[in-house]
Parts: sequence; structure tokens; C-alpha cells
Amino acid sequence: METTRQNKIARLLQKELSDIFEKETRRTHGIIVSVSKTRISPDLSVCTSYLSIFPSERAAELLDNINANARTLRYELGTRVRHQLRIIPELRFYIDDSLDYIEHIDSLLKK
Repeated sequence: METTRQNKIARLLQKELSDIFEKETRRTHGIIVSVSKTRISPDLSVCTSYLSIFPSERAAELLDNINANARTLRYELGTRVRHQLRIIPELRFYIDDSLDYIEHIDSLLKK
């Protein structure tokens, strides 16, 4: 069970990460990266973010690129939340494939 502080920090990090991704993907046309869920560890040292990437065909390639630039993203996040958090958590990114799963279930139900 997550504490109130964990939930508040997770929401803050989700908002700031989504702003960073929106700013970065504005340069590349046809790609949308959104942060669907963010969780923070109990000691506030690790932030796990689930990303929804459109188009889903390039999701693995984009996730590899995002993970390669995780230190830069952490620095950018640190400049944004330095007055709210003492320690900026380590960032871990995963693909949120729930939308693809829902589409797959819908297509099976239509058959």
C-alpha cells in the first residue's frame, strides 16, 4: 500500500515527465509519448514510469532511446522539482501496452 506522500510525489513526477516528453516529441512529428502511470518506491529513490507510445510499432525503439537518455531526463526532472524534492529518484521506464491489449480483446469479441 502506498502512502499519501508516495502518491503525491508520483503525481508530481508524472506531471513533470509528461511535460518533458510533450516538449521533446513536439519536435518529432507523428510520435506521441505519454506517461500513463508512475510509481515511486517507499524510500523515494526509484521512480517507475509506464509509457504509452504511439505508434506502437516503434515503441521498442523509442523505449531504448529513452532508457539510453535516462540520465539527461533525470537532470531535466531535477531542475524542475529541485525545490520540492531533496533527492531526485532514479528513473525506470517500461512500455504500457494496455491499450494494445484492449484493442486485441475488442477485435476478438467482434469476431
